[in-house]
Amino acid sequence: MDVRHCLLLLLLPLTLALPAGCSNPQPPETERRPDPQAAAMHKAIAQPLAEARAAAAATEDAARTGQKALQTADSAP
Repeated sequence: MDVRHCLLLLLLPLTLALPAGCSNPQPPETERRPDPQAAAMHKAIAQPLAEARAAAAATEDAARTGQKALQTADSAP
């Protein structure tokens, strides 16, 4: 047997088996409900973040008010 024939006999089954093993992937589920534990975790994380954002906004508003008060006090004769 020639070397080319041996390689052909070895590679031919491999080239036929590789495409047979591959299949199209399944599309993800679009109507899947969220995990209740994950929803509870999301709520537990979101509440302190919302409170922190509100506190930051109140602090920035107070700082602006204080700066305006200082500017008006400085500009008053």
